[in-house]
Amino acid sequence: MQVAVVQLRSTEDIDRNVDAVQGLVRDAARAGATFVTLPENALFLRHSRDAVAPVEPLDGPLVTEMRRLATEAGVWLLLGSYPERSPDPRRYYNTSVLIDGTSGDAVTPGPIVAAYRKLHLFDVDLPSGESQRESDTIAPGSELVVASVAGVPTGLSICYDLRFPRLYQALIDRGARVLTVPAAFTEYTGKDHWMPLLRARAIENQAWVVAPGQFGHHGGARRSYGKSVVVDPWGTPVCVASDGIGFATARIDLTYQDQVRAAIPCLRHRHPAVD
Repeated sequence: MQVAVVQLRSTEDIDRNVDAVQGLVRDAARAGATFVTLPENALFLRHSRDAVAPVEPLDGPLVTEMRRLATEAGVWLLLGSYPERSPDPRRYYNTSVLIDGTSGDAVTPGPIVAAYRKLHLFDVDLPSGESQRESDTIAPGSELVVASVAGVPTGLSICYDLRFPRLYQALIDRGARVLTVPAAFTEYTGKDHWMPLLRARAIENQAWVVAPGQFGHHGGARRSYGKSVVVDPWGTPVCVASDGIGFATARIDLTYQDQVRAAIPCLRHRHPAVD
């Protein structure tokens, strides 16, 4: 499986974001990617408190457009996240949507295979002066999600989830061989934490980690770190996107993953006292 991590600089301008996504997904498909991954907040990234999010159900126009795009490109597509309507009228879900664009057609675009609603919400006051309160507008999800991408069990997560290693252990226990981490990691924390955390999740779970990210200044105080990356089960970054808007690609090699797990069978050595 050839995977692409798409790097965006999304803003509150939805039409502009959709245009950028369409161009990059098509380019990644032409470059040979069969699984294209988009970052968190791909279609709308808030930087002002009074901005109105385009909250929609899963069958709304934004996700439907992404389904059409995936079908046109003939790829599996991970919409890193978008604002999904929740039962709470004051808050929405931050939802990652997995689409099988290899199964659709012009009349019926590729189906939604899975939807994961972000569990851990980013409520912080950073020394840089940036303050975020996701729980003011976002409702937390409640379920872990592992889904098949072209036959490869894939565990879904979003951004701040990365700091909670037991989540990824649970996804591995459910059979995941690839872990996706679409993100809008802050510039301030990203320079020190982004790559070490991703490599740690890959090493401790002997899994492929696919992490598309946002990059640059989005408006206001919002700045994202970028460095979209694919990390192999040994913990080695095998592709890293350059600064700016674009994408990087890598080959997911499950045979290599089997070799790593056979050489150091730590997943079988876990002691029940610490599970």
